[in-house]
Amino acid sequence: MARPVTLFTGQWADLPLEELCKKARDFGYDGLELACWGDHFEVDKALSDDTYCAKKRDLLAKHDLKLFAISNHLVGQAVLDNIDERHKTILPEYVWGDGNADGVTERSIEEMKNTARAAQKLGVGVVNGFTGSSIWHLIYDFPPTPRTMIEAGFQLLADRWNPILDVFQECGIKFALEVHPTEIAFDIYSAEWALKALDNREEFGFNFDPSHLIWQGIDPVEFIRAFPDRIYHVHMKDAATTLNGKTGINSSHMPWGDPRRGWDFRSVGRGAVRFEEIIRALNVVGYDGPLSIEWEDIGMDREHGARESCQFVKNVDFAPSAHRFDDAFAD
Repeated sequence: MARPVTLFTGQWADLPLEELCKKARDFGYDGLELACWGDHFEVDKALSDDTYCAKKRDLLAKHDLKLFAISNHLVGQAVLDNIDERHKTILPEYVWGDGNADGVTERSIEEMKNTARAAQKLGVGVVNGFTGSSIWHLIYDFPPTPRTMIEAGFQLLADRWNPILDVFQECGIKFALEVHPTEIAFDIYSAEWALKALDNREEFGFNFDPSHLIWQGIDPVEFIRAFPDRIYHVHMKDAATTLNGKTGINSSHMPWGDPRRGWDFRSVGRGAVRFEEIIRALNVVGYDGPLSIEWEDIGMDREHGARESCQFVKNVDFAPSAHRFDDAFAD
């Protein structure tokens, strides 16, 4: 049975949800992954208005769209980050408040707890998101970084996220970290460290997104093999390196789409990710959840890209075999 193909609404939050529902259905999607920004899904309203979640469900059903997960990347980022003026642009006003760093952190923690409660009311089992990182700026290791500073960063993950995950546990919801540069886990080894710091608790797993691995030189299939029981959700997104002797992998402070960058996101199927191998690996680990397209390609019209990506993913997905091809020769 084919997995449902959904569209992550985060890059479409400039559109009212009803308008996006119409487009997504026309593009061929089976459902949506609702972002917790714009009017797509608002955590505070979900908890204060007893009719809010039902209305969201009814709106999707009206357009024959399913719902499997919500995503609160932006607030999650502020839980571990060293807060600065950049966060004001991504956080709800009631979370940013007066901008005092300690207050922003505390309100972000409470908002992530409330996101689990809102997901329970909405009837979904997974919240995707970011954790942020207090130690990302130490990535290059110069000036030389004492290991105690790195260890303190993972201890902070435990200190701040365990109380959040306690609420996820109470609500029966999984949190799926999108492993990503600027997060506490950005590759295979840091993801292993994050799980260890959280005592491998079941509420914490991963939103697998190959685009964030491929440009780092990591084979995304190896990530699936490393965490076969922790893939709680899947993003289908592509990326490509464009190293030509002048461009660099750190991208020279160039904005998305600048041809001088060493890498950039691409529409699904137009980059370096080997999606067929990903489908095969997902089949091996038994993942049967949605394949959610997070569409990002600054060089392409997004409606063209979203439609094309939906069809690409439906074409590349396939069920595992129910029998061996050589069963006819078995004893």
